Amino acid sequence: MVSDVGDGPDGEVPGRNGSGWEVSGWEYQPLRLPPGMSRVTAATQLAVQAEFAGWELSRVRLYADGTRTVWLRRRRTAAAQPGLSV
Repeated sequence: MVSDVGDGPDGEVPGRNGSGWEVSGWEYQPLRLPPGMSRVTAATQLAVQAEFAGWELSRVRLYADGTRTVWLRRRRTAAAQPGLSV
């Protein structure tokens, strides 16, 4: 499930773009993973995003309740790229 989370990754002040962020030629997308999701399932989901939509892992935060907030990023290009398929 994709949801908005506070400030942009790495403490930068990003510009909003739909449900993601744009910073210095990069497009960022926050992804919140529920506490019950295993590491293997999370890794598989992120690998699919990397393979088919050009996203790479930028940052992960693990919260006390087991929820993970993952920041994915990809270079901005003139060509249309597929979004997250979550």
